This record gives sequence, structure tokens and C-alpha cells, in this order.
Amino acid sequence: MTPLQIPEVKLLRRNKFSDSRGFFCEIFTRTMYPAIDFVQDNLSMSAKTGTVRGLHYQDPPHAQTKLVTVMRGAVFDVAVDIRKRSPTFGRWVGVELNEGELNQLLVPAGFAHGFCTLEPETMVLYKVDAYYAPLHDRGILWNDPALGISWPVKPAEAVVSDKDKKLPPLSAIDSPFVYDH
Repeated sequence: MTPLQIPEVKLLRRNKFSDSRGFFCEIFTRTMYPAIDFVQDNLSMSAKTGTVRGLHYQDPPHAQTKLVTVMRGAVFDVAVDIRKRSPTFGRWVGVELNEGELNQLLVPAGFAHGFCTLEPETMVLYKVDAYYAPLHDRGILWNDPALGISWPVKPAEAVVSDKDKKLPPLSAIDSPFVYDH
């Protein structure tokens, strides 16, 4: 695991074993994450390049840690620190995840998460440690100028759900997360 510029967010590189048939790769083992009890797997498919999903999070007690893996295609994956009193509050980290590398991003609770597809027909698998709870579903506007995220798509060309277009900017949320280090 490689900590990123915000050290709680980690990039994981998987070992792939290739031969004439293709490859084999372990995506998840319990021993890799003994302290995280993943309870649900989610799969999204985005038909078009430039599809943006996020920035999403769930309020406690249903806050989610996510382990994100691209199964087909590629994404620019982003985590935004929304923990009050954090030295990195409002800052973001972004990495490319793709099917060729099968690298993964571990996004802990206390971060808003989103991604932009870099290829058509992109499939993203993410494990979460809390079930989806619609009454606790929250988000931040993906292109909030205060965040300054370097998305690989122009806002006018992004494919964004109506729900995500209506999310508030970071300045309008009252984050339930508090930095505890």
C-alpha cells in the first residue's frame, strides 16, 4: 500500500501473473484488510467517456470505507478530505485506475469519493464496509471551484446525473466527520 498526498488514502498495486492464457490476480483477501469488514460489493458501468460519478459519501453511522477497482476501462479516481479540523480538509487526491494494472484505491470514511471515466464501457467494482443507506446518502458538487479538482473532462462535456448536478459545494455541507489524529 502506498499512501498518497493525503496519507489516509492509499494506492494498492496488485501482482498479476501472466502466461499464454491471460493472467491471474488476487483482487481481495481478508488478510490484506483485517481491520475492515467489507459487507457489500458494488459494480457500476459507465457507457461514455467523461462520465462523472460523485462526489459521494454516507453520514455515520453508515459511513463507508471503499476499495475501488476498475474491472474494464479506466477512471480518474478522486478522494476529497471532508474531516473537520483535518490539516488536509477540502484537499483532494486523484489517481488513474485501469484494467491493465488492476491497481486499487482505498478511500476511508471521512472522504467524499468520485471518478471520471477515461474510456467508454468502463466498469468499476468497489467494496464497502457499510450497506447503502439512502437516508444517509450525501455528496459534494463534483466541479465545486473551491476544490479545484483537475478533472480530465470539461464541465460542459461531462456526463453527470441530475442528482449529482444538484449536490452542494463543500462550503454548504456540515460534515459529520472529525479528524482524530
